[in-house]
Amino acid sequence: MLKELSEKYYSQFDLNCAEAIIYAANEGYDLNLEKETLKTMGGFGGGMAIESVCGAITGGIAVLGILFIKDRAHEAERMKKLTTELIHTVEDRMGSHNCKELKDRYRNDEVKCKNVVASVAEILEEIIKREMN
Repeated sequence: MLKELSEKYYSQFDLNCAEAIIYAANEGYDLNLEKETLKTMGGFGGGMAIESVCGAITGGIAVLGILFIKDRAHEAERMKKLTTELIHTVEDRMGSHNCKELKDRYRNDEVKCKNVVASVAEILEEIIKREMN
């Protein structure tokens, strides 16, 4: 579900990778996020504009925070564990967490980074499903 929604938001609405993930999660998990909250992810696309950590990953981290932080991240180790798991799983499956490296491997002019967004969304959904059970 999250994969398809993230592909839709990335392709049809011309959102960046981070935005596509949070918009998809907003719809898929009925988060009811305000437009202002959704807009916060705008600066995280393109690896925070410097091809650093992949925007889809940072969008995923935001979603994990929304879903699993009760009040503050420092309350428990859960957020650190989930963030680390997301990043390491992306690295294991895709070879990197770095925007530039992922673009070099997976981006093309036809679909741009749609495949990266879809893959990160799949990993994120696996984590969310497990954690919600």
